[in-house]
Amino acid sequence: MSRIGKKGILIPQKTEVLINSGTVSVKGPKGEMQRVFNPDISISVDEGKISLSPVKHNNFTKALWGTYASHLQNMIKGVNEGFEKKLILEGVGYKSQVNGNKLVLALGFSHPVEVLIPEGLTVKAEKNTVTIGGIDKELVGGWSAKVRALKKPEPYKGKGFHYEGEVVRRKQGKKSA
Repeated sequence: MSRIGKKGILIPQKTEVLINSGTVSVKGPKGEMQRVFNPDISISVDEGKISLSPVKHNNFTKALWGTYASHLQNMIKGVNEGFEKKLILEGVGYKSQVNGNKLVLALGFSHPVEVLIPEGLTVKAEKNTVTIGGIDKELVGGWSAKVRALKKPEPYKGKGFHYEGEVVRRKQGKKSA
């Protein structure tokens, strides 16, 4: 049984939740999100609370129960507060800037690297910090991981992208005799 799924999800004020044949749409101050859910989990809204319960009782629906509860919590948090990730770029000559709907990066290659910014994300590049924000947690996290993968932090000097608060394990360099 899912501990997360058993708990009801409170709907904050200024937030509207509508359920239409398996599609749940959440509307809040920052925007609107929609997601299609499997009919094996019944989702109902009553008196400012969302409740989930499995229709069938098998391992698949037990797994979906908590997962769907987490998805709904993330949707509600996204339309009310939003999500944000910060990437810090370290290295001499490494630069980042936003041009229109592209993030242009100088990462030590012979050419600048251009990455398209998906719709629904806001990206700011200041000095050595790239701030990625949006209402969809999956989109924010996935796109920031894609950008980080362009130049992961290397263990000797720490050059490359790393998340704010991430600890990069450093290795000792060569010893001279």
